[in-house]
Amino acid sequence: MGPEDFDYDLPPERIAQHPAPERADARLLVVGSGLLDVRVRHLPDVAAEVFSARPLFVANDSRVVPARLEATRRRDGRTFELLLCAPAPGQRVGTEVAAWVRGAKRLREGDVLRAPGLALRLLGRDAVDPRARRFRVEEGEVLTALERGGRVPLPPYIARPPDRRDEVRYQTIFARDPGSVAAPTAGLHFDENLRSTLDMVHVTLHVGPGTFLPIEAEDVREHKVGAERFRVSEEAASRIEAARAAGRPVVAVGTTVTRVLETVAGREDGRVVACEGTTDLVIVPGHRFRVIDALWTNFHLPRSSLLMLVCAFGGRERILAAYRHAVAAGYRFYSYGDAMLVLPQGAP
Repeated sequence: MGPEDFDYDLPPERIAQHPAPERADARLLVVGSGLLDVRVRHLPDVAAEVFSARPLFVANDSRVVPARLEATRRRDGRTFELLLCAPAPGQRVGTEVAAWVRGAKRLREGDVLRAPGLALRLLGRDAVDPRARRFRVEEGEVLTALERGGRVPLPPYIARPPDRRDEVRYQTIFARDPGSVAAPTAGLHFDENLRSTLDMVHVTLHVGPGTFLPIEAEDVREHKVGAERFRVSEEAASRIEAARAAGRPVVAVGTTVTRVLETVAGREDGRVVACEGTTDLVIVPGHRFRVIDALWTNFHLPRSSLLMLVCAFGGRERILAAYRHAVAAGYRFYSYGDAMLVLPQGAP
C-alpha cells in the first residue's frame, strides 16, 4: 500500500481554526455497522447502547509544552523560530536536543542561538529526523526557558497566532506531565462533567512533531516516526488488565494511547504491564490489535500515519467512507475539530 491509499479530499473551510465553544459541544460520529451523528456530551448514552459492559477509557495525560521559541543568532542578530522536538526535564548545559528550525538553511554549524534564559549551539542535522537540527545546550535549561518565553505550538494548519484561550483549550483536562509539542487531541473533547460519568485511567506519551508529517515512503510499511517517550503506571496497568479479565471493553482515547498499549502488549506477550521507555511504532493495515476494543479519535490529515492507524483498526474502506460522510455533513477536522468513536468491524 502507498500513501495514496489513505487520501481524501477536504475543503479548507472544514479545518477547524478554533475550538468548539465548550469541549463537549463537539460533534461525534459513531462508526459501527452504520453511522450515527450525535454530540460528544451524549457519549455516556452511546456507550451504554453500543458496549455490552461498562468500558474503560484510557487517556493520555501528557501536558503540552509552549515549545515554539524565537531565538536570535549571536553573530548577527537574525531571528529564527524553533520548535523543540522533545522537551524534557533535565535538559541543561551539555545536553543535546533536537528542534525544527524555520529558516534552517541559513544556519551554519557552530552558530549559537539565544533566547531569554537559553543558549543553543548548532551541531548539525539530526540523524533520524531530516527536518530537525541537533543543538547542544550552552546556557540555561530548556523547559524553564520554554515556560518563560515559548508559545503554544499550534499545528501549521491553524492559520492564526495562538492566543490566551489556546493556553487552556489546546490542553486536555488530564494534562499533568509536561513533554508534548502537540496535543493528544482526542482528549480535548472531555470536560469534567463527562469525565465524572466515565471510568477512566491514564497513560503518558509525549507527542513529538512527527505527528504532523505526511507519509512519503512509497510503501507505507517503510514510514518512520521519531521515538516518543511513554510511561504506563502500576495503577494504569492493573486497571487495564482487570478490565480485560472482566470482559470489559478497553477504549483508547486517541492514537497516542493506542500506540502505547500496542507497543507494551507487543513486547510483553499481549499483556499491559507497568513500564516506561520509547516507541516508534507505526501501525499499518494488517496489524493485530492486542488490547484496544474501540478507538476514540479526531479526524486526521490525509496521507498521515494517524489516519493509517485508524484505518488499520476500523478498515480502510469503512473509515474513508466515514470521512466522506463527515465532509459532506459539515464536520470540523483536525486538532480543534470533531470526534469519532470507531467500533470494531462487525460491531452493532
